Amino acid sequence: MWFWFALGSAVFAALTSILAKIGIEGVDSNLATAIRTVVVVAMAWGMVFLTNAQSGFGGISRKSWIFLILSGLATGASWLCYYKALQIGDAAKVVPIDKLSVVITLILAFVFLHEEFTVKSAVGCVLIAAGTLLMAL
Repeated sequence: MWFWFALGSAVFAALTSILAKIGIEGVDSNLATAIRTVVVVAMAWGMVFLTNAQSGFGGISRKSWIFLILSGLATGASWLCYYKALQIGDAAKVVPIDKLSVVITLILAFVFLHEEFTVKSAVGCVLIAAGTLLMAL
């Protein structure tokens, strides 16, 4: 099941890039990010209440709070950078560079989460990085 959600994420991320590039024309990138964020917040809280997940709010540990807040800050920084890059660059060049996050995530998962980093992972990282550079140049 995770595969279908991951594929859905990729499709919606692609739509996000195209829709944002069209919508950001003539709009400050920080303002555009703020508008997008309000929509995401409303949608996320809508899903929380739709699925009755709000009951778990009180059971969130201090560690989880810290890391969820840090993750939110990283997301915000990512979105601000992404929208600025998308505003001044071509989507066909910005998006592949943004997807270097796959390579960076694999490396960080190995270093901090002690996840397995195999020869297959290393070859995949090199191919993704090479493909990104090829597309961006």
